[in-house]
Amino acid sequence: MSSRKINVVTLGCSKNVVDSEYLMKQLEVGDWEVIYDSNDTSARVVVINTCGFIADAKEESIDTILSFVEAKKSGQIDKVFVMGCLSQRYREELTEEIPEVDGFFGVTDMPEILRRLNTSLSEKYLNQRHITTPSHYAFLKISEGCSWGCSYCAIPLIRGKHISKPIPNLLEEAQVLVNQGVKELILIAQDSTFYGMDIYGERKLSELITELSRIDGLEWIRIHYAYPTCFPMDLLTVMRSNPKVCKYIDIPFQHVSTNVLKAMRRGINREETIKFIETLRSEVPEVAIRTTLLVGHPGETEGDFNELLDFVRDMKFDRLGVFAYSEEEGTHSATLADDVPDAVKQSRVEQIMELQQQISLDNNKLKLNRIFKVIVDREEEEYYIGRTEFDSPEVDQEVLISKNQTIALKPGDLVSCKIVDVADYDLYGEVVP
Repeated sequence: MSSRKINVVTLGCSKNVVDSEYLMKQLEVGDWEVIYDSNDTSARVVVINTCGFIADAKEESIDTILSFVEAKKSGQIDKVFVMGCLSQRYREELTEEIPEVDGFFGVTDMPEILRRLNTSLSEKYLNQRHITTPSHYAFLKISEGCSWGCSYCAIPLIRGKHISKPIPNLLEEAQVLVNQGVKELILIAQDSTFYGMDIYGERKLSELITELSRIDGLEWIRIHYAYPTCFPMDLLTVMRSNPKVCKYIDIPFQHVSTNVLKAMRRGINREETIKFIETLRSEVPEVAIRTTLLVGHPGETEGDFNELLDFVRDMKFDRLGVFAYSEEEGTHSATLADDVPDAVKQSRVEQIMELQQQISLDNNKLKLNRIFKVIVDREEEEYYIGRTEFDSPEVDQEVLISKNQTIALKPGDLVSCKIVDVADYDLYGEVVP
């Protein structure tokens, strides 16, 4: 059993995934054998990268910490370290309540973690990562933090204000990823559309994407976590005209009622929201829009919620997720009365998702007998599983390609598929020449 074997467990969002991947590369350079997201106790040291965004995520993080603390108590592992958002926000409380943990570290404390593990930070490998996603796609985190200050969100309290990563650094990182076989880059940030404002004085996402698209071997560039207020409209031209840019955008609208949007401090109203969506669809035909909604914010009335239901019904989003509001300490919303009962919040979540299920099926029926380019993600017993450019990995629907065909596929292959059947959240395809 090697004393230099370490298990890195990642919880939460794709931004945490990237943070863990940076750490894992540094550990490998430091002569550690790295495994990840494993219950394999042959690794005597465990690092848990936690999420502290909402109540459910905090609970999962605490439960994971406690499970590894129990493994330490029983002698199965020697050391437990905790990093990430939960640790950043509640370090003092966690240190007091779970003293068995050997160290708590914040979101920018990688050098300190490495020192505790008797490993030096290697400047040479700062832009490199140990990829934990399938080898043909990777996340590219283009900035850190957020400068918006939405009323319900603790991210600025945890990760600070928006800090963009310079374009040359991102191009270098992307080139390394493509050299390793990555064909699809998924751009992530708290607000990707704010990219560049802090270091260039203007929004530079379009320029960044244009530069990335020049990398040979990179097939798809996907945009996640845009923000509707002050959206850079030049980005729509890039999405429409650049063949490497997926006609897909993840843009959380959160709500449509002007009253609720004002309470949320989103900087946009109902009319502006609807006009923006109409412009987006006009400028980028067939664009797939993924959005996220938040129900039960303090002050949300039945009328506000009905506005939201009508909005979902009318907009027919391609992908949609819904969260119920939960109070976060230190935010503006936490100073307001949490006046929507939990049962009502949950009912509102269910109503929207039931409506979206039918919308998703109706949208999918429009794809029948059409041919799409599909990237293969994995192989299962009866199907190859892939995605069109209109779907992001792990969160969106998939294309199931029957293995009855003679053609053999492997992850990372890009093939043309005819859609022969559909379900609520899946497409069924056949490879065509």
